Amino acid sequence: MPHSHAARIFIPMDAEGQKSHLKAYGVAYASLKLNISVDWLLNYRGGSFAIEQNEPIERLCKLRGVSYDIISDAQYFAIVEKISAPDNNEDIIKLEKAPKIAVYTPPGKHPWDDAVTLVLEYAEIPFDKVYDDEVLAQKLPECDWLHLHHEDFTGQYGKFWGIYHFAAWYQEDVRLSEEIAKRNGYKKVSKLKLAVAKKIREFVAGGGYLFAMCSATDSYDIALAAQNTDICDVPFDGDPMSPNAQQALDFSQCFAFKDFIISANPYEYEYSNIDNTVFRKVPMETDYFTLFNFSAKFDPVPTMLCQNHTDIIKGFWGQTTTFRKEIIKSSVLVMGENKSVNEARYIHGEFGKGTWTFYGGHDPEDYRHLVGNPHTDLSLHPTSPGYRLILNNVLFPAAKKKPRKT
Repeated sequence: MPHSHAARIFIPMDAEGQKSHLKAYGVAYASLKLNISVDWLLNYRGGSFAIEQNEPIERLCKLRGVSYDIISDAQYFAIVEKISAPDNNEDIIKLEKAPKIAVYTPPGKHPWDDAVTLVLEYAEIPFDKVYDDEVLAQKLPECDWLHLHHEDFTGQYGKFWGIYHFAAWYQEDVRLSEEIAKRNGYKKVSKLKLAVAKKIREFVAGGGYLFAMCSATDSYDIALAAQNTDICDVPFDGDPMSPNAQQALDFSQCFAFKDFIISANPYEYEYSNIDNTVFRKVPMETDYFTLFNFSAKFDPVPTMLCQNHTDIIKGFWGQTTTFRKEIIKSSVLVMGENKSVNEARYIHGEFGKGTWTFYGGHDPEDYRHLVGNPHTDLSLHPTSPGYRLILNNVLFPAAKKKPRKT
């Protein structure tokens, strides 16, 4: 079709129509950076995008290998009419402004990777890095969306002490954390991390978007629950944990979890019984979780967060792999689960004016990522459904929100 008659760049996101789903999110973000709005067609061909035709975005699709079509006004209006039909579980959400992205990450490099950093770089979505100093200096209100990944907010250094306390990288992590704590006036790393956790909570309450994966999910809630007690044993802060630490937990402070039991064993590579890793008996070959099918017209938020070209996502481990359902608060929305072992994988909630999303596991394309393993090469996984869930969250703050209907 000649371009003189074209009106939209249509970017399909179904399995058949798109060869580079992850790069497509970067194109949508780039359009927003150019102040060109994007229509997100929820549940239509895998959550496709439609953008007013313009030469820079069309060129970008070509450069980044993103599949697209040029369609006329009449063709697009026919799609809109179909989506608008009351009996179709589809809708259109207008993306209006590129959100400012921040990743909470320490200076220097760890021997593991961060799936969100990887996919942001692969999709060519710009982001800032922040850590404890920046959070405590009130830098979070300058961003819209914050990611936490393989982090320990309890001050127990990831519970790596039992296996890795002689490793140079572990000792450097301890040294750096203690230095940051001292610089900010805290005698213990656990107190520093609690102060950071509270600042993050203020960020969400004020309207921020929080996305956490792996150990940042449960360790964050545990730190908030333990704010009036000491759950760190001698190897972590030089003195024993409080004898009544479990009884002193305040679950009302948590975003997602309740009634969990903390691990008091410093040798145990686990924070509590929130994580289902040690309880689940799921072979790798059958380790999958299923996304819920929400109403696009009545529940646009979870619908956006679950856009994909498949409802069945292959599982992947992390220090925190999945969440035991009996420990999740009733107010939390479960968006992905493995029913066979009664675990949630992908959960969401509101706090104040903002929202949070927790996604279990470390790297969607590395089933059991171990310390020292090489980074995942996303050019080998350009259509990854597990990584798409991350990028749904990145675009989510750009949406012109519709109130949730009840």
